[in-house]
Amino acid sequence: MGPQHPSTHGVFRMIVTLDGERIVKLKPVFGYLHRNHEKIAESTSYLASMPYTDRLDYLCSMTNNWAYALAVEKLGGLTVPDRAQYLRVIMAELTRLVNHSCLVGFLFNDLGTSFTPLLYAFREREKILDLFEALSGSRMMCNYQRFGGCRVDPSPEWLAAAKALVDNFPRFLDEYETMLTGNEIMLARTQGVGRLSAADAINAGITGPILRASGVDYDLRKVDGTGFYPRFDFRVPLGAHGDTYDRYMMRILEMRESVKILQQAFRDLPAGPIMDPKAKLRGFRPKAGEAYGRLEGPKGELGFYLVSDGSPNPYRYRVRPPSLINLTLLEDMCLGHTIADSVVILGSIDIVLGEVDR
Repeated sequence: MGPQHPSTHGVFRMIVTLDGERIVKLKPVFGYLHRNHEKIAESTSYLASMPYTDRLDYLCSMTNNWAYALAVEKLGGLTVPDRAQYLRVIMAELTRLVNHSCLVGFLFNDLGTSFTPLLYAFREREKILDLFEALSGSRMMCNYQRFGGCRVDPSPEWLAAAKALVDNFPRFLDEYETMLTGNEIMLARTQGVGRLSAADAINAGITGPILRASGVDYDLRKVDGTGFYPRFDFRVPLGAHGDTYDRYMMRILEMRESVKILQQAFRDLPAGPIMDPKAKLRGFRPKAGEAYGRLEGPKGELGFYLVSDGSPNPYRYRVRPPSLINLTLLEDMCLGHTIADSVVILGSIDIVLGEVDR
């Protein structure tokens, strides 16, 4: 199947061996969208790479920016002001709402619903993208984070509009769940389909909602305490079966937790600067050394590994993309299921090929 096929979520190919309609072997083939992301970053300045990170996962530019900024800040010994830490959490959780609501919509497309749930998700996504555009000047390629803080301080009007959106978001989730969660076709097509055991997930380095759907309590917001996340009261939802249905429910439950985090962030957002005064963006030359910065992105652990030789460009630049690593167990999840199930299982993994291929 693929590489040009609507159900493969981008330019992705699966070589599938069938017995009737049952899958006996499946080999993922990717690399059709390779853009030389890492090598380009090694030949340009640290700051000039920030907009390229937007394009790794076009749904998650805010978290892509943040993970890269974390690595550079470790390398350069930069600190981030309190207000910027809160703003980063706000942007990351708004991004999680965008990603997860769209994932659910696309998953139901794969189940054959012909776009209606996806249009509900797009309705809410547009409101968040309007906010991103008002703040950063771009709806999807936001280029918002900087080493040592954020590029723009939101106005009181922006914060009021964002808070109103977040306060209304549970109504959308209730509406979405009423329409989708108990749907008998969805239950028949997802429960017991594409099971992934906790042991297999851990051994393969799976992260994010897929890992947690298999019952593994691992979320970098809790494990690493990235940014100011330890200041927020939220829980990490876990699945019991590791099947496609649990992966769907993870996204719904995580959106409800994101709303809690956002409400606390808007309530406690302090005044103050949004940039470390010691940060030098242009002509930035960190001392020789190495650093790894990672973040709990909507799809899992997104990490950047950087090696500096003291020059204006990274000597080595490496990305740990959750989409690629989570995709590696596709065959294990699909064996014994029908070819139609493979489309739904792939949809529940949540990949963006720009991040898979880089």
